[in-house]
Amino acid sequence: MKTQIDHLPLNMGGMRPTQGRTLAVMQVSAGSQSFNSVNTLRILGRWMRMFTIPNQSSVAKAFNEFDEAGRMKPSSYYDRIVDVMEELVRFTVLLRPHAAQLVDRYSERKEAGVPIDIATDPSAIATAGARGKS
Repeated sequence: MKTQIDHLPLNMGGMRPTQGRTLAVMQVSAGSQSFNSVNTLRILGRWMRMFTIPNQSSVAKAFNEFDEAGRMKPSSYYDRIVDVMEELVRFTVLLRPHAAQLVDRYSERKEAGVPIDIATDPSAIATAGARGKS
């Protein structure tokens, strides 16, 4: 994730390549379980305008959780990861058809020079009261 963030262009024609995407966060650690990493990943996902699912997972002492072939052993950690992945798929399926509307922003439309139609632009709802008080 760090490499992705370091090489991520801040925008691509006003559209960040991550915005509107669904994000699941998980952590694998060699020691005890800590949620500092997943909480930071949630913040980074929000900064990149991603929809972070409510569920998350953290695998402590990961060296005990894999067999000789590198496959994760059945455990509550394994079950939790499957739960997180199921939720990621559900949220992606639910949000994908609406992503364009959910990431559409007034400031980006304004910067791109898109004419603001007071009758149809979503910003009209937010600015209706301000127009009447001028």
